[in-house]
Amino acid sequence: MPVTKLRVLIFLSTILVVGVFGTFVSFYARGYRFNLKTQKFLPNGILVIKSEPDGASVFVNGELKTATNANISISPGTYDIEVKKEGFFPWSKRLTIEKEIVTQATVSLFKTTPSLSPVTFSGAENPLQPEDGSKIAYIDSRGLWVNDITSLPLGFSRDPKRVTDGNLTGSIFEFSPDGSQILLTTGSGIFLLDSGIFTPQPQRTNVASRKNQILTDWQKQQKLINSSLLKNLPEEISEIFIKKTSKLTFSPDETMILYQASASARLAENLVRKLPGASTQKQEREIKDGQTYIYDIKEDRNFLISETKVPIHWLPNSRHLLLPGEDKITIMDYDGTNRQSVYSGSYIYPFAFPYSNTTKILILTNLGSDSTSPNLYSLTIK
Repeated sequence: MPVTKLRVLIFLSTILVVGVFGTFVSFYARGYRFNLKTQKFLPNGILVIKSEPDGASVFVNGELKTATNANISISPGTYDIEVKKEGFFPWSKRLTIEKEIVTQATVSLFKTTPSLSPVTFSGAENPLQPEDGSKIAYIDSRGLWVNDITSLPLGFSRDPKRVTDGNLTGSIFEFSPDGSQILLTTGSGIFLLDSGIFTPQPQRTNVASRKNQILTDWQKQQKLINSSLLKNLPEEISEIFIKKTSKLTFSPDETMILYQASASARLAENLVRKLPGASTQKQEREIKDGQTYIYDIKEDRNFLISETKVPIHWLPNSRHLLLPGEDKITIMDYDGTNRQSVYSGSYIYPFAFPYSNTTKILILTNLGSDSTSPNLYSLTIK
């Protein structure tokens, strides 16, 4: 055989092999697998499942398949997925797998035996966080204190900053929308304080005559913040959020909205194009007065969280919610599923707050002792 023909043959053979191999890889990546029963390549879906911590067992319809941080090829259908690891609450969810679609599940596992560590030692009264969760404020026998928690991922500062001094027992306070100011109401007056500066009691200025104006200005400030975040949403959705909700809280990554409906309304369908691998959990497009929902901006899906108005906080990862209850504290996925009671001990309801990361939460408790003043404790849940 001439050398030229041999080279052409080798070239064509190489193209054929590379083409066949590339096609096989392409189909494999899209979820196609060879079925021994039918002797055909059939389209499957891919389940990508990760967990924190990793190394947990993954069960599909009760059958152990693999460990987390793995890809699982599954034929299209609806499956009960469970993730289990010793010492942690199990996670479970019903997922619909579609052919040639990658469905991702990121699982946070929480300890079955969380540990408590004291944060305050001189008592804590009426603890409060601003909307951004950047700090925690509380009152004790020496005054009003603020502790910044955003820059402390590994621990809680032991050096809180005093905002003002004096006996403030029974006083109430609230943060401005950006957390930079505190409006303190005491038995002797109403005072506007800078949350980052110490103002001695003699230097406090009574702003009782301006209280209504201050609160009105704060409401306007909050509306401006919400409007700037809502401006990129479809008009039909933003109008409902502006006119028919009593409270809006954006997730830390600003991709979801936690809200309480103040009137009934209907969210229009298919406002955005469906994304591959989008959530397959049940949603509610009919919203009802007094109920609490999560709206997923990217996927245009709306989930019912509670049929009543309840205190709910975002965790920093924007994937979970903290729900303080009168007898327990629950963490749930953003779509309202997979509710897990991470704490059922004694604490002062509703004072439970997200920490600066998802490994801990803050609670107010006297550990069941009526003779002891309650303090803030960090509860390690991961």
